[in-house]
Amino acid sequence: MAFYRSIGDVPPKRHTQHRRPDGGLYYEELIGEEGFSSDSSLLYHREIPSAIVDSRPWELPDLSTVPNHPLKPRHLRLHGLFPADGWRGLDAVTGRRLVLANDDVRISYAVVGAVSPLYRNGLGDECVYVESGSALVETVFGTLEAGEGDYVVVPRATTHRWVPLGEDPLRLYAIEANSHIAPPKRYLSRFGQLLEHAPYCERDLRGPEGPLLAEGEDVEVYVKHRGPGAHGIAGTVLVCPTHPFDVVGWDGCLYPYAFNVRDFEPVTGRVHQPPPVHQVFEGHNFVVCNFVPRKVDYHPLSIPVPYYHSNVDSDEVMFYCGGDYEARKGSGIGQGSVSLHPGGHPHGPQPGAYERSIGVEFFDELAVMVDTFRPLELGEGGRACEDPAYPWTWSGRGPEGRS
Repeated sequence: MAFYRSIGDVPPKRHTQHRRPDGGLYYEELIGEEGFSSDSSLLYHREIPSAIVDSRPWELPDLSTVPNHPLKPRHLRLHGLFPADGWRGLDAVTGRRLVLANDDVRISYAVVGAVSPLYRNGLGDECVYVESGSALVETVFGTLEAGEGDYVVVPRATTHRWVPLGEDPLRLYAIEANSHIAPPKRYLSRFGQLLEHAPYCERDLRGPEGPLLAEGEDVEVYVKHRGPGAHGIAGTVLVCPTHPFDVVGWDGCLYPYAFNVRDFEPVTGRVHQPPPVHQVFEGHNFVVCNFVPRKVDYHPLSIPVPYYHSNVDSDEVMFYCGGDYEARKGSGIGQGSVSLHPGGHPHGPQPGAYERSIGVEFFDELAVMVDTFRPLELGEGGRACEDPAYPWTWSGRGPEGRS
């Protein structure tokens, strides 16, 4: 995201001496993408950022997956994954349960009430959608306030933690990439500015406030990285001699930010618009879209709900997180549901939705969609909350009803 910011105390020239009030030097760290060939930021630490005093394994939550075989659409009820009060002792890092995954992206769900450990994802960027609740996301760049409807995009290798606020559970839908996550290229000028046709602009993005300076000794940082575990993922706890949140200032174009779904401006037309108009972010081999409350098709013969379609090249995942999703009435899908419609299988509105939608002028719905270009497999969390009746809801009978 080539949108320059500067926070705190930085020297007038990069890669030059930056001295403390007592004459000692601050330590400059470059956090950059694609080697030294893409977006980056320079951070100025009070202590050496690479110093550690211990390293031990972190036993990650269950990341095993099973294929979607035999092929069928799936309905997963995420709100059933956590007991009524069991969330109070869980945190946003170690409390995640894997729902769906492939070698490009992992989708997890967490309901939490405890402060997370310091955490760094060394595999790729994270895009965490806040379904409900509120939190402070404390990072090496500063602090972000996050609440209902926020996407929080955290670049790879950013040390951060989630601090829930209030008495209500914090519900998080976490999209973890093995790549970077950014606005779609077609929304950006060749210099990186969001263009006039983009459904949001730089004014809608909230960067971190800071700097955030903390004290501490022998501070643990949980790191997810490439290794021998499931999907080639391993975990390590690094122990730093001083607190990583010691940055007195930073500048650059790479940093965590928040974007609220209510600031997404939907595109509508006389006839039904295809899903790419709803896109908000993209990563390697996947895209993120959102369906927000909006006026719908206004051709006199329009059918506002989606037409039936086959995702020839992708799996489609919908997370239903608000409103009343017209096309899914009668399917059992509700708040907190996830549907998986796999490539190679046509899908679309439930029976009767076509007819009911004629003449409708407004849809009050909110959903986050992830389309992947490699097949998704079911994680432990997805297997634990599946609705077995969903695949048969278009026909009205399942395999037990065959003659």
